[in-house]
Amino acid sequence: MRTIRSLGKPVIRATTQQRRSLAATAMLAVCLCLTPALAATAQDTFEDGNRLFRDDLYWAALLRYRQAAEAGMDTPILHYNTGVAHYRAQQHIRARTALLKAVQSPSLRVISQYNLGLTAYALGDVDDALNWFRQARDQEENEKIREFAIIAISRLQAERKAADTILVRVKKRRKEKKIGDFDLHATVGFGNDSNVYRSPSQPYIDFSDPTLPLVTPEEISGVYLPVDLSAKYSVNSLKFESFFGEYRLSGRYYQDRELDNANEFSHEVRFGSEFDRKQRTRKREVFSAFAIAQHDETYFDPDDGEARTIDGVLIDDRFNYVRYGPEMRFRQSHERLSVGMRIKGQLWNYKKTDVVPEYDHEYFELGTNVQYRFTKSSLLRLTADASSRRFGDRPSFDVNGQQLITNKELRYDYLDLGLIARQRITEHMWFGFGYERTSRSDKFVGYNDYTRDSYKFEFSWSPSPRFDLDLDAYYRNYDFPNAFAFNNPVAGPKTLEAAYGNLTATFRMTPHLHLVAEALYRETVSTDIRIGYERKRYSIGFLWRQ
Repeated sequence: MRTIRSLGKPVIRATTQQRRSLAATAMLAVCLCLTPALAATAQDTFEDGNRLFRDDLYWAALLRYRQAAEAGMDTPILHYNTGVAHYRAQQHIRARTALLKAVQSPSLRVISQYNLGLTAYALGDVDDALNWFRQARDQEENEKIREFAIIAISRLQAERKAADTILVRVKKRRKEKKIGDFDLHATVGFGNDSNVYRSPSQPYIDFSDPTLPLVTPEEISGVYLPVDLSAKYSVNSLKFESFFGEYRLSGRYYQDRELDNANEFSHEVRFGSEFDRKQRTRKREVFSAFAIAQHDETYFDPDDGEARTIDGVLIDDRFNYVRYGPEMRFRQSHERLSVGMRIKGQLWNYKKTDVVPEYDHEYFELGTNVQYRFTKSSLLRLTADASSRRFGDRPSFDVNGQQLITNKELRYDYLDLGLIARQRITEHMWFGFGYERTSRSDKFVGYNDYTRDSYKFEFSWSPSPRFDLDLDAYYRNYDFPNAFAFNNPVAGPKTLEAAYGNLTATFRMTPHLHLVAEALYRETVSTDIRIGYERKRYSIGFLWRQ
């Protein structure tokens, strides 16, 4: 039988040998209690189930017990062994049902009472567990079971007393807790960027220009200040649900005035609710919010960092936008299995430009995920996402790479299927591998269709209570079946590969103040050399968490 545990320590001090002896005694009783009236098939199947049980093959034993029942066996000892097998397989509700049938038998009453106490404790019902243990204590037929029951009762009562003390403290803290919670995260630092404008690393002929000029890009490095601020206020007016308002600012500000075109920042405000309820091994989480965000960056030429112009008209604010819309996430977790869903709808409103089409579009996303935890240290997660971007003013590309204003409005549909496996090595170290296949469909004539294979690696290590090390890396390979480099058939098929790595080290100086160092590497290689670049960023800063 399982040992009752409290706070990770055994409550009933029964040795493994004693527990195995008890189980073996019960299994021996099975064979002695069989009646000749039972069919040989039922008896053989039942004995086979006992053999499987002794080999710790509980699921297989349960199958045999069920077959024995279907063959006509209906005895207390069958119900008892079925209950014990269910208990060992951690199916505690079914174990209780079977043991309640076995407890009616005078010969199995005492041992069934004790096992019903164990089952009730496993289900989290301490009152019911104490009731069954007291019945096992007050009998005089089996002294060994009586001793186990006495120990179990004393342990449970001690555990309840400690729990009651903790509960009083928790209730006291809840009474003292304010109705609202305020969370503040603020990061400011100092960094260096090796390629501010994501400039190509080699000269190239610009096949998108009819004059076919030779372009010689210049990689420019610079110093910047990374900034990240998040403030969230929650109103905890309901037992499991809270309402919140949140603001976030993030961006990079370069210190050299000549690099102002590389500055970018985003503001986002969200209002919504969070529901979080946990019952034993089950947990339900629901998040819903309405978000409004503003993003500002300069539309520059990566070859030299100068703001873009079309026919003498400055269009440097073409990539500035405001986006807004609702989003919702749902997750239901059990002991090992969890499932989730998410849905999002947004409108992206870009800065209006008269000389070129705008990027205004609608964005929709629907996704789901399933996660299974094989053991306490390993899990597998499967994800599936479908999304769509539907532009209102931007025309599609035709089969020759021309974006004529007479073409149908641009629409891209995406389908992402992925999996990630994570394995914990020690209590403070884990790693993970992931794969994702993305398919994009250009809904006009398929010019910009692609499939993308992404390979991901994760690693996390906490060598001390105050130090964390995290690594994220991925490699992506794009396959364009129809597109051309420079959108020009003369330049040949378009190819694209991307690699990314990010290493973050965090040192907790105080409970609120952390020192954070980060190193980032990104490289893109393509036959369209305009979009190929190599970039390294290093930064160090302070993180304040309130």
